[in-house]
Amino acid sequence: MMKNLTLTRRHFGLLAAAGIVAPARGFAQPYREITWDDLIPPGVPYSEIIADGEKDEVNDTWSPIFDENGVKLNTALNGQVIRMPGYIIPLETVADGVTEFVLVPYVGACIHVPPPPPNQLVFVTAKNPWPSDNLWDAIWVTGQMSTNLRSTDLGDIGYELAALNIEIYEW
Repeated sequence: MMKNLTLTRRHFGLLAAAGIVAPARGFAQPYREITWDDLIPPGVPYSEIIADGEKDEVNDTWSPIFDENGVKLNTALNGQVIRMPGYIIPLETVADGVTEFVLVPYVGACIHVPPPPPNQLVFVTAKNPWPSDNLWDAIWVTGQMSTNLRSTDLGDIGYELAALNIEIYEW
């Protein structure tokens, strides 16, 4: 005689941990959908350029100096799994596509001057390369966010995101 077997979440979790079953889509870790405004801590105004900064006429670049608000990061996002839209400025490309890029709020940010302040730039690493033929498309990036101010050739960047998923942005 066969008894009915009902799997509770606890049972499912134990089986999944043992490698007996794979987690269903419904059990995936949820994400928080954010906008670019969420990268600025509550109550902090958008940063302003306060000085000429560094001009490199040979390489045609300009690194402005922002007020202190430009480096204020929303530490509540540190460690959270988030989903946010943006555009790609490629940094590292392999045969299959882009594996490291800066996620920016508008097309051409960091290429055209002035660049956004550090708290409006996200350094993204992707295990699965994003196809190079889709570089100009708006995208959604889902992954684990960390607050980590770093300097690159493109400018100072306030956040890092380990991409779990990248997809075309659809309205």
